[in-house]
Amino acid sequence: MYKNYKFDVITEASVPGAKVQVVTFPLLRGSDDVNTAEHLYFANEAGMKLKMVKIELKDSSLRVEPGALYHMCGDLEMVTSTGGGVFKGLARKMTSGESFFVNEIKGTGTIYLEPTFGHFLLHDIKKDAKGVICDKGMFFAGTSGLDIGAAIQKNISAGLFGGEGLFQTKVTGEGIAILFSPVPVEEIQEVELKNEKLSVDGNFALMRTDGVSFKAEKSSKSWLATSVSGEGLLQTFQGEGTVWIAPTQVVYERMAYGDLNALSGAPGSSNNKATGKKGKKNMRALMDLIGD
Repeated sequence: MYKNYKFDVITEASVPGAKVQVVTFPLLRGSDDVNTAEHLYFANEAGMKLKMVKIELKDSSLRVEPGALYHMCGDLEMVTSTGGGVFKGLARKMTSGESFFVNEIKGTGTIYLEPTFGHFLLHDIKKDAKGVICDKGMFFAGTSGLDIGAAIQKNISAGLFGGEGLFQTKVTGEGIAILFSPVPVEEIQEVELKNEKLSVDGNFALMRTDGVSFKAEKSSKSWLATSVSGEGLLQTFQGEGTVWIAPTQVVYERMAYGDLNALSGAPGSSNNKATGKKGKKNMRALMDLIGD
């Protein structure tokens, strides 16, 4: 078994047969050239941590996306299948964007998934609780008992102008869903809705509980007011449940593309994908057609 692995545990969750931890190396020291050392210096100074997901199984199983496994030790076996048949695999691939093949690791032992400077969100779905609908590509792995499928947008405005496409990933069942997050978990806000409406000017809502409706709406009642408000279409969530939003996601995206001037000026739009050039050209005709 593994020895001398010195990790810091960021977060963890457990279910019968499985313990999941997000761990990080305290400090990377292994550079052997100047260029690598320079990158490591700035990464360490910025507080960036290399993270891995560690899973301890005991007579249980883990579903992982292809390529996610880093290494494993113990009485473990990996089985690759279509996850319910060819048609289910094709439907999953074409709709939710998840992989056609499903890798399942069964047995008892320790598993480590691929390291990354990115961030992970552990979401524990309890028995008889509602599942979650999340952005495509967020699902990374999950313990036994979870079902990964697709959720079609029930509102045409959400499918065409919501910025998420016609389908999103739907995770139901019972277990721990290991999700890849664009921001640190500490920067994710959970908004509890009790038959209320949440309006978001930007594409930074990560997921919602099943049952919360999602659509794109005008920011004002009239098109004239919408056109002069500077907001355009808003992502709106309504009902009873939870919506997870990442307000800092847009900031990181702009920094990654060197758009620092946009962050130093007066605050403006959060770059809502629902109101891009194509959306602005066509949204009025479509919204008039569907009556939103």
